[in-house]
Amino acid sequence: MKRTLLGLVTATIAGLAVTVPVTLMAGPASAGGDFGPNTCLEGYVWREARTGDIVCVTPATRTRTLAENAAKASRWTSGPFGPHTCVTGYVWREAFNGDDVCVTPSVRAQVKADNGKAADRRVSAKLWITRYTVPPVDNGDGTATSTSVDDIPRLKINGDHYNFGQVRLYIRYNTGKPYWSGTVSASAHSGYVGGSFGKKTGVFDCSGGGKAANAYAQAQDVVSGRWSPRLPVRVGCAVL
Repeated sequence: MKRTLLGLVTATIAGLAVTVPVTLMAGPASAGGDFGPNTCLEGYVWREARTGDIVCVTPATRTRTLAENAAKASRWTSGPFGPHTCVTGYVWREAFNGDDVCVTPSVRAQVKADNGKAADRRVSAKLWITRYTVPPVDNGDGTATSTSVDDIPRLKINGDHYNFGQVRLYIRYNTGKPYWSGTVSASAHSGYVGGSFGKKTGVFDCSGGGKAANAYAQAQDVVSGRWSPRLPVRVGCAVL
């Protein structure tokens, strides 16, 4: 988020693209809906290796996990690790502490990888603000044109951990009155998780001079309906 002392411009915000979160049931991963901070990105569902297991995995992995749970007794034998020692060729799954369902070593490796990627598969709807200024316009004849407000910072809204597709962006006064809105398409970008975007709003950053924020920026993942946190900004100052 950035600052500047002047600015009286309104711009049209670009929305962001989102993906669908996952449901608790073994239904299609594209079933949209906001399931809170653990909503899965489109294409993933909660694993549910046990009640409360909300690690996001593919539907195929979820189906396999349920089958493993159903077959667990047939893969136990009495041995050095007690009555739940795995039969030859199997090891404990370890999806969570104390998970002694027996699976193949390759499955356990995938489970570990899924656990490690859990945060990257959620619609966290992260949002941050940067500033930018407008460069002079090259006239093509060796000259360049600029305006008196080109050096005034403007707000750029950035985000990642969204579904791929449309994301709605908003700047509202603290009273709730709209100031700027629009849409943008979240897509894959190196170094960012899930669908990400950066939208230049054209809105002047008025936060200079120690002035308190009078508005906030927010984004909504359209597929899941999930909202980002509100980011305080200052807008609506007069540009001379």
